[in-house]
Amino acid sequence: MNKNYYIIDFDSTFTQVEALDELARISLQDHPEREAIYKKIEDLTNLAMEGKLSFRESLSGRVKLLEASREHLGLLIKHLKKQVSVSFSRNKKFFKHHADDVLIVSGGFKEFITPVVLPYHIKKENIYANTFVFDADGKIIGFDETNPLSDEGGKVKLLKDMQLSGDIYGIGDGHSDFQLKEFGMIKKFFAFTENIRRKAVAEKADHVTPSFDEFLYVNNLPSALSYPKNRITCVVVGEVEQEPVHFLKKDGFAIETSQEAIGDAGILLLAAGVKVDQALLDQAPKLKVIGYMGNGSAHIDYDACTTRGIVVFDNLKKPLSVAKRVAKFINNGDTFKSSNFPHLQLPAVENAHRLIGIHRNVPGMIAKVNQVFAERGINIISQFLMTNDKIGYVITDVTAEYDKQVLKGLKEIEGTIKFRYLY
Repeated sequence: MNKNYYIIDFDSTFTQVEALDELARISLQDHPEREAIYKKIEDLTNLAMEGKLSFRESLSGRVKLLEASREHLGLLIKHLKKQVSVSFSRNKKFFKHHADDVLIVSGGFKEFITPVVLPYHIKKENIYANTFVFDADGKIIGFDETNPLSDEGGKVKLLKDMQLSGDIYGIGDGHSDFQLKEFGMIKKFFAFTENIRRKAVAEKADHVTPSFDEFLYVNNLPSALSYPKNRITCVVVGEVEQEPVHFLKKDGFAIETSQEAIGDAGILLLAAGVKVDQALLDQAPKLKVIGYMGNGSAHIDYDACTTRGIVVFDNLKKPLSVAKRVAKFINNGDTFKSSNFPHLQLPAVENAHRLIGIHRNVPGMIAKVNQVFAERGINIISQFLMTNDKIGYVITDVTAEYDKQVLKGLKEIEGTIKFRYLY
């Protein structure tokens, strides 16, 4: 069986930001022309990432403009540790299990990359990056120009020299990452767009991955989420304020504004006055939750939503609050302050899988659910149940690995409306 390797970029991939750009903001904060210099550095970064300027020219230009020292690097590291990309951060377990397979390959610098990635179980010897040159006072005066990663095509040269035996997958946001595929050094290139989407790079990728969850999902690798949030479509209908829309987009959901996308909607975000009736619900077979920007009592068929297992959050004064309730339901299973479901606030759990079940409120449902787990030898860590006159809402946290057959058995229980893995 071939060994798999995962080559991961650092700037705008493992972290949400470009580290040299952030270092400039730290080292030049008191410089009278700082804004103009920031712009020059950002331009040099983007030109290189888009393949419009050689990497060596871009790197040399940026380092000269920095006016940075070891002291500034210490401040940068503290900042970068808080800027790890959200989907990487929640999948720490993957890195622990694949410590021998993950390589960080970056045109950035070891001095700030190493302390940021080591807590993610990435081995020091698997970090490949440039190194700074300092003067006697600790000021950055250049970089090691013999390092292949300081030059154009450096990642390609590095991998040629390494001669890894196995299937290699590359994840990154820039032109230098795509070059690995272009020169036949990797099996597949995944354009990572959680933080920035570079059109020229995304168009050439084997797969565009809006999150690390997506990468793990398409490669059948263990993930903190059973289903990537970027695959859950939120359709916005009517004149909805931008703040709640931006919140859900930042949380990782795909945003659509065309009503033609309702058939794929997992979330509907609706302006006040939009009618939610049987006809609308018939168009949305994948719908899990509705966020309604106003009082829905005159516009929403709550009973129809409830019997289909669709949660409704409405009648909140602040639109952002509606979006936050929607996200908490998708992310954690919380139904607190919903208009049609029993109210549950749930603790987050680690090292477990959470399943959400919605069923008709009839006797014996929990016994049938637990029988499915028992037959497959699955241990229940915790279970929460609340009912109203129409439905029961049950959350079950279990220790076992993700098992499609378990889900199939739960869905086949008579009286079940919906059953799904949350994570």
